[in-house]
Amino acid sequence: MNMKTALRAGVMALAVSVAAGCATSNQINELSARLDRVAADASAAKSAADAASAASSDAKQTASSAQSTANQALNAANQAQSCCDATNEKIDRAFKGSMRK
Repeated sequence: MNMKTALRAGVMALAVSVAAGCATSNQINELSARLDRVAADASAAKSAADAASAASSDAKQTASSAQSTANQALNAANQAQSCCDATNEKIDRAFKGSMRK
């Protein structure tokens, strides 16, 4: 239940009790204390959600950076493999050329 709904319910319950004339000041104080606790709980939940959102954003940024680094490593590996393949072809041609002589 969100904070606005809880506060509305509490205020409505207080209004009904007062209108019915059966609410004691002790009951009103208890209801007020409950509303204060609900508001504090809602505030704490919002703070926790904000912190989780910030952590999620940081994790997304870290993952993006890691993906970029992985892409750079893959590119370097592909270039190294191309170089290696070209070198092997040159060596094979040289070997075959020396075998013909």
